[in-house]
Amino acid sequence: DLFCRFQEIVPLNAGNVLVIEDNEPAAKWLALISQAINKPGKYSPEDSDSKDSATPQFACSEAKSNMNYCLVASKQMVGIFLSVWVRRELVQHVGHLRVATIGRGIMGCLGNKGCIAMSMSLHRTSFCFVCSHLASGEKEGDELKRNSDVAEILKSAQFPRICKSPCRRIPERILDHDRVIWFGDLNYRVALSYQETRSLLRNNDWNSLLERDQLKIEREAGRVFNGWKEGKITFAPTYKYSQNSDIYAGETVKSKKKRRTPAWCDRILWHGNGMEQLQYLRGESKFSDHRPVCAVFAAQAEMNNRYRKACLGADSRIPSDELIPQRHSFY
Repeated sequence: DLFCRFQEIVPLNAGNVLVIEDNEPAAKWLALISQAINKPGKYSPEDSDSKDSATPQFACSEAKSNMNYCLVASKQMVGIFLSVWVRRELVQHVGHLRVATIGRGIMGCLGNKGCIAMSMSLHRTSFCFVCSHLASGEKEGDELKRNSDVAEILKSAQFPRICKSPCRRIPERILDHDRVIWFGDLNYRVALSYQETRSLLRNNDWNSLLERDQLKIEREAGRVFNGWKEGKITFAPTYKYSQNSDIYAGETVKSKKKRRTPAWCDRILWHGNGMEQLQYLRGESKFSDHRPVCAVFAAQAEMNNRYRKACLGADSRIPSDELIPQRHSFY
């Protein structure tokens, strides 16, 4: 009923890519998510300084009994982190829970790039959540690397086989599922120069800018995400910002080599019928050089040959006006 994803929860340096993962950041994020969506009281990041205080509260049976949402699965792969939370009354109807990971980073296999995919069933409907971090770069042709990442993920991601249900086949591939949501730092850029992009952003001409969005171009040409859907983008580019500011990083760096053209790197797409996107928004948290993106979906789940709508995505209790940013210029 609710999923959360994070990227670069640890620095993407050689130490974190090549050695055993540090699970402590993931534990802290789970505690923060639990506090946020269940709202038992105010939570301060300082409370998570010790390992004991970072232990998610849902681990305690007493706390669990008071929760509206329960964690059903979480997985970290270097900096990529995906967790799936379900309303407490629906947990008993979740089954066939499996996880697959694909590394597409250094040497084409390490986990600094790639995806985590989670497969589950809700009643009689199968769902798959794919959290990915695709190839970076804004040189001409880099979009083909991202296309290749998507193709390889769809080809190689395979969920462990489990006992076959006498009623239906359990999906083993991403596209075998009834409903799929794919999200993350897809890293597609804008096919314009920095100066051209800057001029359009200064005039808040997002529509002209979106016409040169690489993901839009590649999808319309049938080279990637063929048959997938994405909601209308009505928010400013989410990358790249100066830390803790509303200023795009290109205005604050002196070196042209380090300058990045603003782009909609962070995206959410879906595949399958029986889903409707209700909201597609960006948040304004400033602790990253990306702005977070969230979506709310209404999805049908088959239950005894009938369908019941479930809400997937951001907590529907959050007023939308708290999430929708004001239009602001390049500066």
